[in-house]
Amino acid sequence: MAELYDPTAPKKATNLSINSDLLRKSRELNINLSATLERSLKEELSKREAQQWVEENHAAIQSYNDFVEQHGCFGDEFREF
Repeated sequence: MAELYDPTAPKKATNLSINSDLLRKSRELNINLSATLERSLKEELSKREAQQWVEENHAAIQSYNDFVEQHGCFGDEFREF
């Protein structure tokens, strides 16, 4: 499976605006903002790419489901569960 992004790519400085109280409390707890943002973005990217895959393959998934509904699953006659 292909990587979501290149984890070895160099870091790039950027400016962000966030809630000041959220920032204060995060700093009080020594939360690494960069690592937390990267982790959150990776999760969101993964979710969105999965959603996009389902949308792009909707027709094929529906065709397969229709086939299974009509003919059953391949190997059903051998299933013991």
